[in-house]
Amino acid sequence: MYDDSCGDFSPAERDAVYKAIFSRRDVRREFLSTNLDDAVLMRLLAAAHAAPSVGFMQPWSFIVIRDPSVKTAVQTLFREANDEAAAMFEPERRPFYSRLKLEGICTAPLNLCITCDRDRAGPVVLGRTHMRDMDIFSTVCAVQNLWLAARAEEVGVGWVSIFHEAKLKQLLRIPERIVIVAYLCLGYVSHFAESPDLERAGWRQRLSLSSLIHRERWVEAIEDQPNAVE
Repeated sequence: MYDDSCGDFSPAERDAVYKAIFSRRDVRREFLSTNLDDAVLMRLLAAAHAAPSVGFMQPWSFIVIRDPSVKTAVQTLFREANDEAAAMFEPERRPFYSRLKLEGICTAPLNLCITCDRDRAGPVVLGRTHMRDMDIFSTVCAVQNLWLAARAEEVGVGWVSIFHEAKLKQLLRIPERIVIVAYLCLGYVSHFAESPDLERAGWRQRLSLSSLIHRERWVEAIEDQPNAVE
């Protein structure tokens, strides 16, 4: 399925890793109806499952959703929460927010819910004794692994986070103790955009990397620079 040897990377292999990182996009509108077959899906899930995890607890699980009726029900939950989210912004910002395309739940051929089982390795986990959320952070690493592997497979991924977790758990029959970390929309796409959607729309711009680097200690003078682009 994949090469798990620990040999050196060739220059081409190294460049491919960086290409996947820098050309990864949060896809919402470019999905094609082409089916994502099980062989590709399993490669993506294998990449996710190879993520680092605190205490090697591997807390993630994956709910694969293809049924249109389930996707429609999930989209209904999104729309309910999205209306609430719009009202949280300043009045002058709300029309802009409402015009943004923030999900591709029903247009993506496949949806994937990634969860974290905080009890998987027992009550005391190596490496989580003082930072309780390390298991959730580990699951986020699995999401990123999958996302980068998907980009290399020419598969688009969109992360939808505007939900009431309790309602999504009820819909997907997820046990109470399980934490939903990511709800993803996956599928082949017509193209990958040159820049992130929200950057192109003018919602936010990429911060200057140099404004985010501290040396030895935190420097409070570093400020958010929403219009600084590198």
